[in-house]
Amino acid sequence: MSDNNKIKKPLRSAQWFGQRDKNGFMYRSWMRNQGIPEHHFQGRPIIGICNTWSELTPCNAHFRELADRVRRGVLEAGGVPVEFPVFSNGESNLRPTAMLTRNLASMDVEESIRGNPIDGVVLLVGCDKTTPALLMGAASCDLPTIVVTGGPMLNGKHKGMDVGSGTHVWRMSEDYKAGLISLQEFMDAEADMSRSAGTCNTMGTASTMACMVEAMGASLPHNAAIPAVDARRNALAFASGMRIVEMVAEDLKLSQLLTREAFINAIRVNAAIGGSTNAVIHLKAIAQRVGVELTLDDWQTYGQDVPTLVNLQPSGQYLMEEFYYAGGLPAVLRRLGEADLLHKPALTANGKSLWDNNRDAPCYNDDVIRPLNNPLCESGGICILRGNLAPRGAVLKPSAATPALMNHRGCAVVFENFEHYKERIMDPDLEVDATSVLVMKNCGPKGYPGMAEVGNMGLPPKLLKQGVTDMVRISDARMSGTAFGTVVLHVAPEAMELGPLAAVQDGDMIHLDAHNGLLEIDISNEELQARIAQLRVTRKPVQPGGYLQLYIDHVMQADEGCDFDFLVGCRGAEVPAHSH
Repeated sequence: MSDNNKIKKPLRSAQWFGQRDKNGFMYRSWMRNQGIPEHHFQGRPIIGICNTWSELTPCNAHFRELADRVRRGVLEAGGVPVEFPVFSNGESNLRPTAMLTRNLASMDVEESIRGNPIDGVVLLVGCDKTTPALLMGAASCDLPTIVVTGGPMLNGKHKGMDVGSGTHVWRMSEDYKAGLISLQEFMDAEADMSRSAGTCNTMGTASTMACMVEAMGASLPHNAAIPAVDARRNALAFASGMRIVEMVAEDLKLSQLLTREAFINAIRVNAAIGGSTNAVIHLKAIAQRVGVELTLDDWQTYGQDVPTLVNLQPSGQYLMEEFYYAGGLPAVLRRLGEADLLHKPALTANGKSLWDNNRDAPCYNDDVIRPLNNPLCESGGICILRGNLAPRGAVLKPSAATPALMNHRGCAVVFENFEHYKERIMDPDLEVDATSVLVMKNCGPKGYPGMAEVGNMGLPPKLLKQGVTDMVRISDARMSGTAFGTVVLHVAPEAMELGPLAAVQDGDMIHLDAHNGLLEIDISNEELQARIAQLRVTRKPVQPGGYLQLYIDHVMQADEGCDFDFLVGCRGAEVPAHSH
């Protein structure tokens, strides 16, 4: 190691490799069967490369090469890289939803870090849930940690126009159901949407969480937006490998980066980028692991009035390639900082403050990254709703909603679960019109174990054919960050827990007033409680067994981050010594 990387405190890995006894002999001997030279055990930091590569996770398909670039950086800085796999919960293939296994993956990460001779860790993340899962697991251990995101895929191209992953699927599916395009035209777009490795090229959950990581200082600058196949992504991975060795020498732990001020910065950035509603759940879960207090009220207090500056689908026009070429997240951070909407001294992974990293960041396209006096949406922060239908809160994304529907009263059309929705929505005789409010139950953390992304319910085909393009939709589910519409999500408590949502019936009048944060059902409290009491009598317990049972028994509600109750808190990285 260089003089610049002098270790400030004894290495954790020395508990394995630094002992001149039988145990040290065996630990070193087993590792040396991989060709590791003797001098690598003599005071060099062991750097874990936590890899979520999997052929079943297409977003992360290029992570073998990315890990190799990290490895080269670690070696150049004098560290010893050791790559290890963890559960790769890719959103695109995993049923019923990757959210079901986010906590499982975090447990894999936590115990892999805690139980192995690792001094610092590089987290290779990409697809939606891999980012929060790995951060949650690492936060529970609190070692020096840096994140390397895989980056977004290239812009989709279809019939001469840009196609946004996810967002155009929803739009073209609705166009097909409305009879505006043929089935063949819909199918032809399939190969045009995903042109390279990488995450969704819209401001979906993957790109949102990549921005959250950079905003909180857990990565190097520009990590969020460099396209997956851009050579600069590999260069950033190399630099991150070098930097983690320095972080170990400085004993710069994850908890020093993930402070309350860092989370507030992330909330404001989420508003500015038009970020995914899923960030509300994931940031809460990460904060709980590191011991930071974060509530739904913080989203209201710090984020609601922040303008949306990034003109990206699904809220706007462009895609992630244009975002990076326009200046990426540093340009957004500079504009927020100049408006005093950032905690500027927040520490970042490169050892500098957030403001030192971004104060001079250029913006090359004011239409992609708007100035504050010309925002895409004046108040772009996640809207927190409460009322007798959501006593513990619900969320709505204003930048992706229809302004005329943000204050709306309509009759409920109720679906008891997602299967009931699929059966009923296609019925040409369904009693529904453009003013109706679609309500779906039992799709929350316990009701549809994992809280699937089904909240952006497709509209009834008979209304699509009439030219209706948006309706108020309410559920205890989540929705993809690539989705859009006036969609109320994460209603808590969920219907399966006999929250008020469970009591909604066809014809009930629902009032949404997003401007005042209200979500109400127009029935008396006595009637509401009577309905819930009746449901309590008839409700049968769900006993699926296995991991599903563990999930249902221990998952917390949406406003609590949907973590397992027994995982909350930072337990540190120390384990009892093992004697062979």
